[in-house]
Amino acid sequence: MTLRPPQDPMILQAIRHSQALQRARALSLSRRGFLGAAGFGATALALAACSTGEKKELTPAKDVSATEKTLIWDNWPAYMDEDADGNYPTLMGFEDESGITVTYNVAVDDNNSYYAKVKDQLALGQDIGADTVCLTDWMVARLVRNGYVQELDHAKIPNIANLSPSFANPDFDKGRHLSLPWQGGFAGICWNKEKVPGGLKSVDDLWDSALKGRVGVLSEMRDTMGLIMLSQGVDITGEWGDDEYANAMDAFTKQVDDGQIRNIKGNAYLNDLQSEDTFAAICWSGDITSLNAQAGDKWEFAIPDAGGTLWNDTFVVPMGSAHKENAEAVMNYYYEPEVAAELAAWVNYVTPVVGAKEAAVALDPELAENQLIFPDEETLSTVHVFRTLTPQEENDYQAQFQKVLLGS
Repeated sequence: MTLRPPQDPMILQAIRHSQALQRARALSLSRRGFLGAAGFGATALALAACSTGEKKELTPAKDVSATEKTLIWDNWPAYMDEDADGNYPTLMGFEDESGITVTYNVAVDDNNSYYAKVKDQLALGQDIGADTVCLTDWMVARLVRNGYVQELDHAKIPNIANLSPSFANPDFDKGRHLSLPWQGGFAGICWNKEKVPGGLKSVDDLWDSALKGRVGVLSEMRDTMGLIMLSQGVDITGEWGDDEYANAMDAFTKQVDDGQIRNIKGNAYLNDLQSEDTFAAICWSGDITSLNAQAGDKWEFAIPDAGGTLWNDTFVVPMGSAHKENAEAVMNYYYEPEVAAELAAWVNYVTPVVGAKEAAVALDPELAENQLIFPDEETLSTVHVFRTLTPQEENDYQAQFQKVLLGS
């Protein structure tokens, strides 16, 4: 297997740190934590990148998978099972089974910054340097909308039958003809159990005067605003619009202006919790498990009474990829329940593969009962996917959110 190690020192350091903690059966690095790491510049890139013009119809590259047994895969940090030597056991298993040599690149540290690097090639249907990439569902929706990705051949992915029905029909890709989930997670609320002994049940609990100046929220708009909208009774998966978003923005702005919200951050919100700069936060599920493993069992995560958000990072094959069939082969492999269970035991995120929970019992019965990795239908009924925005909405809503961030 050809490995292209990341060049970014921050990513290298984070990966080394996550390897060390894995030996203690814990991960400190959240893939989701890299969202917002590029700061406000990434948001500006997102605003500039949203095109409302007509899309050009592109033609898929000729597939040479039959003669070229290679695959280049771009993904996020700490998103693949890894041994003490830096090898990827499940990926090596795929290579042995398929005869396909994989170049696995830790190349995505932010949806917007990655898109900014490849958007010109995507728009022309050219090779972006990766045959498949896993990006977050809202970014995948943009690629689908713009016609930048190839249609998948389900006959080449028979294990797609193991896709959880909960993830089978997103609004941007009904039937999953253009995309396939990799891993996912929840956004909810968390708190320091020593500082907030009574716990929290809702987003509104974050606005309690006893927590003034000790609350953190995420710089990922869809999660922070999604949770606030849910608390206001909005079905974020449904037909809401400017008025509902404005109401949530008013509530958000008030909490910032009043000093209730201390920080609006990406991954750094974990530092604030650990230093006790904040006592409670809107947060990502996998992060709190990792924080407890790293710094003591002091924090608790919960999906708010009104519901949490659900996000997925998702496979796509860009139009310029000449190895679509090889990409479909790797997707099929990771939809084997036993492989999915082995991966989940390492990355600790929500697997979209039916049967993985049962396979995980043999690895770790306690792991198999973790609702943050293997959520049952009851848990899934409490989380919601932020609906796909139109290009104009994406520009307008992100600009409003950005204005509050810059003024905070």
